Amino acid sequence: MRPSRQTKVLAGVAGAVLLLSGCAAQSTGNGSSTADLSKVDYSGTISMVNKFSDPSVSKYFPELAKEFEKAHPGVTVNVQQESDQGYKDKIKVLASSNSIPDIYFSWPGSYAKQFVDAGLALDLTSAIGKGTAWNESLVPSAVGAGEYNGKNYGVPIDLDAKFMMYNKKIFADNGLTVPTTFEELLSTCKTLKAKGITPVNFGNKNGWPALHYVTQLNAYSVPADTLAKDYSSDKGSFTDPGYVKALEQFKELIDQCTTTGTTGNGIDHTDAQVAFGSGKSAMMYLESLEIGLLKDTPLDKDGFGLFQLPAASDARGDTGSLVGAPDLFMVSPKSKNPALAVAFLKFIVSKEGAAKMPDLMSGYPSPVKDSLDTATTQPQIVEAMDKLGKASSLAIWLDTVTAPQVAQAYLAGGEALVGGTGTPESVMKSVQQAAAGSK
Repeated sequence: MRPSRQTKVLAGVAGAVLLLSGCAAQSTGNGSSTADLSKVDYSGTISMVNKFSDPSVSKYFPELAKEFEKAHPGVTVNVQQESDQGYKDKIKVLASSNSIPDIYFSWPGSYAKQFVDAGLALDLTSAIGKGTAWNESLVPSAVGAGEYNGKNYGVPIDLDAKFMMYNKKIFADNGLTVPTTFEELLSTCKTLKAKGITPVNFGNKNGWPALHYVTQLNAYSVPADTLAKDYSSDKGSFTDPGYVKALEQFKELIDQCTTTGTTGNGIDHTDAQVAFGSGKSAMMYLESLEIGLLKDTPLDKDGFGLFQLPAASDARGDTGSLVGAPDLFMVSPKSKNPALAVAFLKFIVSKEGAAKMPDLMSGYPSPVKDSLDTATTQPQIVEAMDKLGKASSLAIWLDTVTAPQVAQAYLAGGEALVGGTGTPESVMKSVQQAAAGSK
């Protein structure tokens, strides 16, 4: 079983809280935040720690390390792999003891920003910034997820985004076409409900499924500059009326497109996904990483497609933005051979490295452009990656892009809206209070 999204919310909300408090002063003595990455000394040992210990993905990085060592006989690459929770605990200890390895994993958003702010992340702009060959080989929105304060600190290692999957047979049998606006989506749901068909399967037991909807709707409803400022933990106010509008739209979608009513918080996302794969609903909002789980299901036999959750006709934000994010690797400024660490990352995040991801990373898509084998890859994955590559920006998951206190307020607020115990206004009041407290 591949790692679930729900483990990420634990890392993003609970694990990120004050993760690196007190570390900045310890990190500024022997390391510099910049380094000459143009000259590589292919000798010595570099270390990596990541969170890919799950059997479905655990072979990829050790295999790439062996190949890199074979290509450069004087190099040794030590790879340590933990579970999500194990990694969260380990990196906290390593940061506190000033022992960050050469290469380390990070979720994007506020989690990664902590390392940058604490001086524990090397500036990689000279290697992967705009105008470099490496940058040109990657999906722009993926590279952007590792940028902070106009500089590149994170290297994207995979890609993930959220799409509304739909049953093509159900749509065809009922004379439906893919909705292109939020209003059309609600109309489609109304038509399906009238015929006794569940429009959208939904399970919010762990809280994060609601946040995925809200992440996308926020991007549509709030001007991009305002959104970026508010998501910054030290500048956010969350007073733009678009935030309430986004929550109103989410509530409309839950009320009009699902059939679970106020019981959605008691339904597990995986159970809802299995039911969708069995043909028991017309649509479901799923990550691109979940497409492989739908292979050889009744839904797959019916045929399924995907579309981006559509924006409302009066959207004030970036309607080309797509909710999703890559995972990142960062490099320690105290690395004795940072150029070698970057060279290894270039080896991984290349067409050669991408070619091994389908077999060794359970189908995780690569951020490398044109790296999919379209002849052997599920067509829905190809379509998802095409849409992701064309996105104007990535709307990073709300539970990792915002300050932990804000993310927690949104998490509780989403559950309150689903359960019928809160309103968009009351949720935003809690978010605003959390934002004020995080400054």
